[in-house]
Amino acid sequence: MMRRAVLGVTERSVTRRMVTGTRPGRALARRFVAGETLEEAVEAAKELNAAGMKVSLDYLGEHVDVIDEAEAATQSYLECIAAIKDTGIDANISVKLTQLGMGLDDDVARSNLDRLAVAGLDAGCTVTVDMEESDFTETTIQIFETVQTERGNLGIALQAYLHRTADDLERIMPAGGHIRLCKGAYAEPDSIAFQGHAVDSAFDDLAETLMANGMAMPAIATHDDARIAPVLDAVEDREGPWEFQMLYGVRRDRQEELVAEGHQVRVYVPYGDAWYPYLTRRLAERPANVKFFLRALVGG
Repeated sequence: MMRRAVLGVTERSVTRRMVTGTRPGRALARRFVAGETLEEAVEAAKELNAAGMKVSLDYLGEHVDVIDEAEAATQSYLECIAAIKDTGIDANISVKLTQLGMGLDDDVARSNLDRLAVAGLDAGCTVTVDMEESDFTETTIQIFETVQTERGNLGIALQAYLHRTADDLERIMPAGGHIRLCKGAYAEPDSIAFQGHAVDSAFDDLAETLMANGMAMPAIATHDDARIAPVLDAVEDREGPWEFQMLYGVRRDRQEELVAEGHQVRVYVPYGDAWYPYLTRRLAERPANVKFFLRALVGG
């Protein structure tokens, strides 16, 4: 209910203008977004690397309107991969397939993802395919499977709150790569998604399955201590690499604690000027973040 309420407010055009068009609103975004330029994102990555953390760089954007925009986004990601290679930062990239053309021309999206995978191989980095609204889940998985079979350096995000995810996990693990397990950030109906505490139970079950399996690398994406605890309990039986993934600007203290305890942490670092949809999902995920949003609306 909280997710739907927050998204309902933030999706209003007047709210969007109040946040994107004001100094307090843009200051709010900088809490969760590294900056609007690739250079700012690289500097943020360097700081996180110095603190012992890996990074996943995300050039913000989704749902392009024309194929030319998909090509522009692909070029921006190719520049990002080149920067990873040139600077030597410990990073990979995360991409949304609707930003690469999915929904307009799925073949173009697949081709663009393949181009990024090839560039990633040259730079020695992986490419994570983000998951979006449930309408795109099946196509996203199909495109991932095609390119992963050919290139082998992809990962994919799965959303624990979808009823289908347990089956998707069993389907995807044999493809290898890495699997980012998150709770889910979109407002989805009860008919296809768990709600409330049922999401936590689904996440825990999926994390247990993923940690016990050696075919894919688990990337456990949560800031919730109650979700972190059973993963840490499973570490003794885990064979092979795994990592926690957390968001830029969210619980940095916990990120540092996990690194100090010897665990691998990768921080999801978004950048670019298309930051508003990303920001609203971060607010909807964590009620504690709403106070920052309210302060921005009143100019505090």
